[in-house]
Amino acid sequence: MVTKKKHIKFILFSCVIINLFLLGSCKENTAYKEKLQDPELFQSSIKKLTDVIVYDIFSPPVASRVYMYPTIASYAIMQKAHPEKYNSLEGQMNEYKDIPDPTDKNVDMNLAAIHAFLTIGKQLIFSEDKINEFQDKTYADLQEAGLPDEVLQASKEYGEQVAKHISNWADTDMYKQTRTYPKYTILDDPQYWKPTPPDYMDGIEPSWHKVRTLVLDSAGQFPPKPPLAYDLTEGSPFQKQLMQVYAEGTGIDQNKRDIASFWDCNPYVSHHRGHAMFATKKITPGGHWIGITAIASTKANSSFDETINAYTNVTTSLFDAFISCWDEKWRSLQVRPETVINAHIDEEWVPLLQTPPFPEYTSGHSVISRAAAVALTELYGSNFSFEDTTEIEYGLPVRSFTSFLHASEEAAISRLYGGIHYMMAIDEGVKQGEEIGQHMSKNLVTRKK
Repeated sequence: MVTKKKHIKFILFSCVIINLFLLGSCKENTAYKEKLQDPELFQSSIKKLTDVIVYDIFSPPVASRVYMYPTIASYAIMQKAHPEKYNSLEGQMNEYKDIPDPTDKNVDMNLAAIHAFLTIGKQLIFSEDKINEFQDKTYADLQEAGLPDEVLQASKEYGEQVAKHISNWADTDMYKQTRTYPKYTILDDPQYWKPTPPDYMDGIEPSWHKVRTLVLDSAGQFPPKPPLAYDLTEGSPFQKQLMQVYAEGTGIDQNKRDIASFWDCNPYVSHHRGHAMFATKKITPGGHWIGITAIASTKANSSFDETINAYTNVTTSLFDAFISCWDEKWRSLQVRPETVINAHIDEEWVPLLQTPPFPEYTSGHSVISRAAAVALTELYGSNFSFEDTTEIEYGLPVRSFTSFLHASEEAAISRLYGGIHYMMAIDEGVKQGEEIGQHMSKNLVTRKK
């Protein structure tokens, strides 16, 4: 009888141990599943891409392409995961074809979206090792949280399949062909752009208008009105705007200095000290709006898929806005204020910000900021106030905005305060960006009503 009781106790004890083990396993499985649902997984991936873009020093237009294709790959997978919530991009983006469905039941769609993002990201940057290190650490953390090997493998395989699909589409956008096109030939006429101090760099991306747009019909779909005629006669419209830049740059107050510095976003600023030269790296203008998207989607508690949807709308808007803006820049070839001021007014005058190496009209900040702001307003509303912490890591304080449009207006006027744009480039740039943004919101419908 005693032996029988002991046997029963042993069986009960064994059952308890087994149940505890099973409960432990369940918690472990829940841990990795929760991690895969956390939008921070995507936020950290896009932040890593931003860090590499800064490190590798991509120009603003090229950086917009580096952001866009990986994000679209992630969105395409999210659309497959939530067909009741999101629309396919086929028929909405130029020459885009839908991705294949997953065939392996072990695929985790969120993990596949991350893998596709990182796979394409590595193809578009130089420092692949930095992405590889991030990817290995991310996957190791998930495995430590209980991610099964078969889920990881299946998700990676599907992510790579989607990445190849998107990369094949990217290869037809004319980017690679433009790498072989000739540089801009400097023209003698004083009204045309010329390289500016201190490095007199060649003009960036004079053939960018030939890169395929996504939602715009063409690079020239929304052309601004022509810039003011070059005329140094005292009192002429052009001369008044030139003197406005000179006056702002000569007697600028601290508030305007702060605004100009906050929105500088020059990916490569060179510094000369005697015979020594060094450079500082920063995010691009598009990168700043990627940072604002991170702030907005986090504040709004956007889910994993909603976060990817937000970035998709913003990166698409930035990409088309850069193409539209660069189309006008290299058509009008407007000379920079610094060039004219140094030649005709004050040869010692230096703008607060370093003049970027491309023509003046229209203002890139004005165009792309407005387009991105319209996209974010469409997603999160017109009264979305936020603290912009994007520039903290570059030594600049937080700035507060009552809306995305408010931020875009400050980004635009900052170029006058910085001494690198006439008001015509700013005003017409905002209008151009507004037209692009409104067109995108009507013709790119990612979220089902």
